[in-house]
Amino acid sequence: MDRRLIRNFCIIAHVDHGKSTLADRILEYAGAVSDRDKRDQMLDTMELERERGITIKAQAACFNYTAADGAVYRLNLVDTPGHVDFSYEVSRALTACEGALLVVDAAQGVEAQTIANLHKALDADLEILPVLNKIDLPGADVDSTIEQLHDLFGCDPDECLLASAKTGEGTAEILSAIIARVPPPAGDPDAPLSALVIDSIYDTYRGVVAYFRIFDGTVKEGDIIRLMARGMDYEVSEVGVFTPAMKRVGELSAGDVGYLMANIRQVKDLSIGDTITHKSRPAAAPLPGYKPAKSMVFCGMYPTESHEYELLRDCLERLNLNDSAFHFEPETSAALGFGYRCGFLGMLHMDIVQERLEREYNLSLVITAPNVVYRVKTKKGELLEFDNPSKLPPANLIDEIAEPYIHATIITPNEYVGPVMKLAMDRRGIDRGSEFLPGGRVIMKYDFPLAEVILDFHDKIKTISRGYASFDYEFADFRPGKIVKLDILVNGDPVDALSVMVHREKAQEKGRQLVEKIRKVIPRQQYDVAIQAALGGQIIARETVKALRKNVTAKCYGGDITRKRKLLERQKEGKKRMKQIGSVVIPQEAFMAILDI
Repeated sequence: MDRRLIRNFCIIAHVDHGKSTLADRILEYAGAVSDRDKRDQMLDTMELERERGITIKAQAACFNYTAADGAVYRLNLVDTPGHVDFSYEVSRALTACEGALLVVDAAQGVEAQTIANLHKALDADLEILPVLNKIDLPGADVDSTIEQLHDLFGCDPDECLLASAKTGEGTAEILSAIIARVPPPAGDPDAPLSALVIDSIYDTYRGVVAYFRIFDGTVKEGDIIRLMARGMDYEVSEVGVFTPAMKRVGELSAGDVGYLMANIRQVKDLSIGDTITHKSRPAAAPLPGYKPAKSMVFCGMYPTESHEYELLRDCLERLNLNDSAFHFEPETSAALGFGYRCGFLGMLHMDIVQERLEREYNLSLVITAPNVVYRVKTKKGELLEFDNPSKLPPANLIDEIAEPYIHATIITPNEYVGPVMKLAMDRRGIDRGSEFLPGGRVIMKYDFPLAEVILDFHDKIKTISRGYASFDYEFADFRPGKIVKLDILVNGDPVDALSVMVHREKAQEKGRQLVEKIRKVIPRQQYDVAIQAALGGQIIARETVKALRKNVTAKCYGGDITRKRKLLERQKEGKKRMKQIGSVVIPQEAFMAILDI
């Protein structure tokens, strides 16, 4: 197809501003889906996405559209996630496009993630088409939202597109604007093949399926291709596009977005960001690819059954192929045995990966409390990084511990500025200034320790602002702090998987909350179980799980009291022996108790 008739664009927005619904209306208006196949959120194919009502994976759809002048255009649409934890998916999608629809809720206006995604699109040098969605709502304030967009990046108010993804209003104007304002892709179909791998999945029967964007050259079935990162060659067995289902077309050239299968059996042979070229006529150099995603949150994943360790590794490798933003490495725990230390972009990302492992691969897992990565400077001048409290060097060797900080942006209505400031102070926030927006809203900028915000900060912000505030962040740097390791002891033995890093000022409060929470979830034994929180050798909090007491004197009636005493003494001796050799089973709820506090 003539490249001048191709348009590659993506839809970017804050959470719940209507990206996926707008994608539905565009596909319906262009006739890309039949009446029989229509459903809400057509591009959200995962069961988890449909249950939670969020987009987790960027999804592509290729369709033809006949313009007013009669020309038939091929449009490649990419629907992207809105949550900050999946911003890596947005970054990858942007490299496959020349334009972006910036969708803004006309009732809520510009939000934190709107700004973050806009900056990503501008950095990728994309043509921005502002779309004001939900103009049919009673609370829609179109003029104020246009003014916010103008202040944000200087867009012409006449270029803002008005739409309602719910009713379909404005869809025709959006498609016309895409054709008129999004530039066609550059590239030479006759040059050596140069295609960027933007995503991939694993098919049990056909191996690894690569999703790619071609920048130069042409690929067709039967070609011998080379993956430039590993230098391995494969014969292409199938080439196709997404409609949004996979559709075999046999050949794709410069400017196209699609998929290919080439009997790639090993998950590790293909990496996202790799360059595909021809074996006989290779490209001069690989494409720039992507910066690796930087994990923010770490936790341990352990199979409940030790024989499932190898299965867990295989499942993590397959999931990592489809989601390269998390990484994993083997680790062992005295309490839990063999498992993996996994890194994620945030708590929602961690939750999604855990649920996918349990649903798609039927695994039963024990997940340890999440931590961030810390940097330790030893007295010898060495710099060490660790994400597991059990790897902290002895206290006498440590000079200082630095924790990661983030630059946070909070956008909130004026009336909630006070409660937001109080929450920020409680979480050791450092004020970096505020800026007032049209429509009675404020942009508040803070630096926070990452450990203070990963667990429940987003939920707290939504609660105190009645859902109106939005929150976005990016990594800043490491800064020294009074960080200590809080150990949890069960029956005098430290449980490494329950250890956490905390700020010294909050250690006693956190320790008391933890032992109290864990006491409620550990089942009662035949003897007292002591649960203690300790800083070094100092116990700072304690709770006791009281023993189950069997009534050994129930059958004694009448007679001498010495008989009952003898039975009670025998029970006491038995419990003492049991305590010496007994072990306490710690349920999953104990490891997740840290999340509840």
